[in-house]
Amino acid sequence: MSGLSRPASVEEMVARQAKLFTEEEVNEGLSLKLRRTDVVITPFAKCGTTWLQQIVHTLRTRGDMDFDDISRVVPWIEASPALGIDLNGPQKAEPRAFKSHLDADAVPRGGKYINAIRSPGDALFSMHKFMEGWFLEPGAVSVDEFARQQFITTGAYWEHLLSWWHRRKDADVLYLVYEHMREDLPGTIRQVAEFIDIPLDDELMVITEEHASLDFMLKHKNRFDDCLLRTFSEEKSGLPKGSDSSKVRVGQVGSGKKGISQAVQDELDEVWRREVTESIAYESYDDLIGSLV
Repeated sequence: MSGLSRPASVEEMVARQAKLFTEEEVNEGLSLKLRRTDVVITPFAKCGTTWLQQIVHTLRTRGDMDFDDISRVVPWIEASPALGIDLNGPQKAEPRAFKSHLDADAVPRGGKYINAIRSPGDALFSMHKFMEGWFLEPGAVSVDEFARQQFITTGAYWEHLLSWWHRRKDADVLYLVYEHMREDLPGTIRQVAEFIDIPLDDELMVITEEHASLDFMLKHKNRFDDCLLRTFSEEKSGLPKGSDSSKVRVGQVGSGKKGISQAVQDELDEVWRREVTESIAYESYDDLIGSLV
């Protein structure tokens, strides 16, 4: 027996996660000098980041799948120095592509940015599922408890949302909506290809639609399961080996409403009104994304 265990509370989860990266390692990532043609994929966690990494990498390579972790070929700016990945090293194709979960005012400047937003309920439900079996003991923390401690009493989701909302019309930002991506994958691919200056012929469209489909990514889900970070976290944070860190699940729109209680949904709505409505006037997430159609 290894004697290792997964956290059984959000507080312990946060404490274990704090052991992952040193301030020096994070600052090294933030010192990255972006080129004008570089692409940074910037959604909040569980809002389409991995999906967009796959779309961008497929477009620029015409379907390369010769990687063990999507974040090896589309590196995570904040984490790569700790993982031993050289952010300035050569990439498989142009344009260079990176991912980040940083707010718009914190991400390295100088490149192009693809952001996507997702409803807070669906994002938190997906994050809870993602953390169970990796940074949380399955069944130890309910989704409602997780919601209250990670989305309702902290400002990270809301601050990220607002920071990129204010940059949505900038020429160097492509602003997407997860729900719209689910409705129209071909349209999303065309938008991304145009934004990153990749000529999109019929063959490349067929390849990208296939490689960015849920069925394809589920079939190859071991390429999208954070294997680099998972192995690193098991060593740095004292987690049992064999964690479940799969990022490709159902990706269902409306999963949050089915998975969280009405009481928590009401609390999320109240936070939305306080954090978002008072800032940019939209009464709900549906109102906000409706304005982008």
